[in-house]
Amino acid sequence: MLVSIGHVTRYAYSTPASYSIHTLRMTPPSFEGQKVVSWRVEMPEIDRALRYRDAFGNVCHLVSIPYSHTQLAIIARGTIETHDKSGFVRGLTEVSPIRIFRRQTAKTEPDQAITDIVAELKSEDRIDRLHELMQVIGERVEYVVGATNAHTSATEALRDGRGVCQDHAHIFISAARLMGLPARYISGYFVTGEELASEAQHAWAEAYIDGLGWLGFDPANQLCPTDRYIRLATGLDAGSAAPITGSRRGGMDEILDVFVEVQQQSSAQQQ
Repeated sequence: MLVSIGHVTRYAYSTPASYSIHTLRMTPPSFEGQKVVSWRVEMPEIDRALRYRDAFGNVCHLVSIPYSHTQLAIIARGTIETHDKSGFVRGLTEVSPIRIFRRQTAKTEPDQAITDIVAELKSEDRIDRLHELMQVIGERVEYVVGATNAHTSATEALRDGRGVCQDHAHIFISAARLMGLPARYISGYFVTGEELASEAQHAWAEAYIDGLGWLGFDPANQLCPTDRYIRLATGLDAGSAAPITGSRRGGMDEILDVFVEVQQQSSAQQQ
């Protein structure tokens, strides 16, 4: 599948920011099942950015804006070719030891409710057990846009029974790590319908299975990633896989606007 992506983030402030610094994880990787055909990131001072790989292998740009500004636009766009690999991830540049992904974070630390979910799983086979976990999370946490925020933890989302893909992924990761499996958070994009544009920024999880490698699970959609998924960044949780993080000096009353368009290219476009 050939997919075109446009990801626009705009900041506006009621008073000028005298300085800001931003870390961008907005460059998707190429690996088996995903090939970057074309891609570019646009924003002020991007030509002076420090480009590096972080501890999780993500390609990052560190960009500073050392002058007064009341607005800022960050644009990433390009074309990605994808192939269905049944959720398995191979050929990706790996930097951190796999054992790092057994580490719980503030967003994934389990409570008794998550411990109970793991205890109630009936499947003995490792992969079947993870599929069962994915199904249980989808049943217990209704997908409701706006029900949670960037700071919501896995335990809070499960307690409330409402959340979005970020929350589903955090609960899955929490439970998988409780089961002794390395698990990680993935930020990316999702093609929701053939040849239809859609706002489709997305998140899912991956678990490491000895002898097989990393396998993706998307509790929000109840399936393993296919060629409709485009991987952007990975981390221990949403914080370390966020497309944009940063800080500024000044700049009161921030208004943030994000638009993501993901569209499968037609056969005519692909020729």
